[in-house]
Amino acid sequence: MHRADSRDHMLVKSYILLPLILSAFERDSAIMSAHLRTPAPYLEALKIASSTATVDLRDVRQEMRTRGIKVYEQHRLKIGIEAKFICRGYHDRMLLLNDIIAAQAAIHMRRYLGLDISSYKSYEEQYQLKSKK
Repeated sequence: MHRADSRDHMLVKSYILLPLILSAFERDSAIMSAHLRTPAPYLEALKIASSTATVDLRDVRQEMRTRGIKVYEQHRLKIGIEAKFICRGYHDRMLLLNDIIAAQAAIHMRRYLGLDISSYKSYEEQYQLKSKK
């Protein structure tokens, strides 16, 4: 058995972030439909983005099952979200700070909306890590 590796942590992080992104899209759709004169094009863009995020969440869940990962507890704290999970028999925890959640969610939301995110550095570039491919 092996402890969680970086891919496992990325899956857990996505498992936490994607429902937040979906909630934001849903909330924004309600606001736009109530306050815009012609909300249809914006709502369509949000619906497409939401559908793509939903598919990604399904894929993340499937990959987590395949890799033996299960998040069994999540807590909203003042500083962020703490998740406890089991990865191939080992208990682990992850703390995502609110600033990290906001920044990562904004990047993912831009990508789902079809906006250019090339100016944002990847995790590997930001921390000068060599990605395993």
